[in-house]
Amino acid sequence: MSDKPGLIRRFFRFIGRLAHGIRVLFNLLFVLIVVALIISMFQKDVQPLPESAALRIAPGGFLVEQKTYTDPLTQLMQQSSPADAETLVQDVVEAIDRGATDPRINSLVLELDYLLGGGLTKLEDVGKALKDFRKSGKPIIAVGDNFTQEQYYLASYADEIHLNPMGAVLIAGFGSYHSYFKDALDKLRVNVNVFRVGTYKDAIEPFTRTDMSPASREHNSAWLNALWSVYTSRVESQRNQPIDAINDYVNNLGAKLAAYQGNTAELAVATGLVDKLSTRPQMADRLRQLAGVDEDGNYQGIDMKRYLSHTRRAEALEPTPVGDKIGIIVAKGMILDGEQPAGTVGGDSLAQRFQQARKDDQLKALVLRIDSPGGSAFASEVIRQELLATRKAGLPVIVSMGTVAASGGYWIAMGANEVWASPTTITGSIGVFGVIPTFEESLAALGINNDGIGTTELADLYQLDRPMSDQAKQVVQSGVNHIYDHFLSLVADARGTSPEAIHEVAQGRVWTGAKARELGLVDELGDLQAAIEAAARVAGLEQYEVEEIRKPLDFREQLLQELANGQVAGWLVQRSQGWMPQSWLMGLYSLGNKLNPLGRLNDPRGMYLQCFECDVP
Repeated sequence: MSDKPGLIRRFFRFIGRLAHGIRVLFNLLFVLIVVALIISMFQKDVQPLPESAALRIAPGGFLVEQKTYTDPLTQLMQQSSPADAETLVQDVVEAIDRGATDPRINSLVLELDYLLGGGLTKLEDVGKALKDFRKSGKPIIAVGDNFTQEQYYLASYADEIHLNPMGAVLIAGFGSYHSYFKDALDKLRVNVNVFRVGTYKDAIEPFTRTDMSPASREHNSAWLNALWSVYTSRVESQRNQPIDAINDYVNNLGAKLAAYQGNTAELAVATGLVDKLSTRPQMADRLRQLAGVDEDGNYQGIDMKRYLSHTRRAEALEPTPVGDKIGIIVAKGMILDGEQPAGTVGGDSLAQRFQQARKDDQLKALVLRIDSPGGSAFASEVIRQELLATRKAGLPVIVSMGTVAASGGYWIAMGANEVWASPTTITGSIGVFGVIPTFEESLAALGINNDGIGTTELADLYQLDRPMSDQAKQVVQSGVNHIYDHFLSLVADARGTSPEAIHEVAQGRVWTGAKARELGLVDELGDLQAAIEAAARVAGLEQYEVEEIRKPLDFREQLLQELANGQVAGWLVQRSQGWMPQSWLMGLYSLGNKLNPLGRLNDPRGMYLQCFECDVP
């Protein structure tokens, strides 16, 4: 009789060996990654910064307050598109601020071809840093094949702007456009049950209308024009242009181009938008003349990431006494229930950051940096309760609003000691809505019918293949009304006024930070640094360190994150450039922003504090 194992046993042995081989392979891969990281760090350490060089600011993708979490191993293994890339706005600001006082930095070069946007407030933060850099007497040069509206805003702070002779300055203005689905839903026989409070809650209009309502058109026009006025006035001031020059350029672009036979580059020079038309070799010559020449014959430049890595490491090696700290917690993205990765505000996730902060005896104050259009009502309240618990524990909390802090993003701000906003912040949107579609008529048209029996009239409350009863609609609308009244009350308590007064400026209406300050919806206007200084004042601190409160990473995650951020991020953006026009990428990103949230809403009761129109320019 043969001792040869049976077929099944041999199969499972093969599976076991295969699994073991995969484990060995991944362990080997991890070791190689660690070795590569150590070699990379060693190489950086043995290569000191040049004694005199230009600081190269070349942000890729979108400027963000917090990077969207991607598994570091996935980052290393897969390619990406420019729309997936992100640059921390605070990294850009920090690099520029450091460079202004660093004697090794002789100038600053803006290479903005890979910047896709990020919102006017973030552009203003970088612009302010650039303006301060110019006060040091060091020149700033912006170079580009083309300049989009966002890129040109930053380029306008430069002493010299060089544009490719085949390029253009693409300024078009701000807008808020949406797709409306009512006709499609009617054709599909979908019944959309909408529950809301307030005149201006635009989020439900795509389901109930074929166009923008007059009320929405009115209030969207107000905040868009306010932001556009800031954009044009800043650019005109930096470029020494007359008032309304940008509007004249945009509104008469067709006629102006005709006068220059369609040559967009020549028009940009003639209108004073750029200083010189330069080919890439000519730009390189100018940069070598400005910053010096490195050993490879290129201009002597220090990349922002390398510069920050080097200067931060040098500071870390200096012995400093451990003292008081101000913590920063970032709330970036849609607010969802439960635990969520970075780049999305999870009710439980952010609550854990507050709990983590309360356990640190060195923390004397917190700054909550909000860049969120809202989301789940339940998750928003979970976060606000943790904020209040933190204050009760003796830690003052200052809210700093970024590009957008609206609806649920405004709700969570109401537990703070003080609320700060930038003049261009989009905030307010104090309103609530719920949407429950039912498909009974769609299914009936296909010959599918639903019937049954329940113990109560509400047994089929959330059954989407049955029509909602009048009582069910009343129940949901009552819940929406209650949350709206609660919203008014907590805002009134926080702002020291009455719910009736808040109702007059609420009803889902959106405001800029500057207007919100006039209306008493925020305390002060200022950027993140101003909010940090306010936190120090409230806590009675004169000397302190600033530390971001993040989810703790294990050793493996830290190593992979460092390698992915340091070696791969910039390469991925550059590898994927050129496969699609940048304007298309911006359009796809905007469309994704509009559609992606619909599949992620997860409030336990289906109640949302969400500003969908806050897809800001």
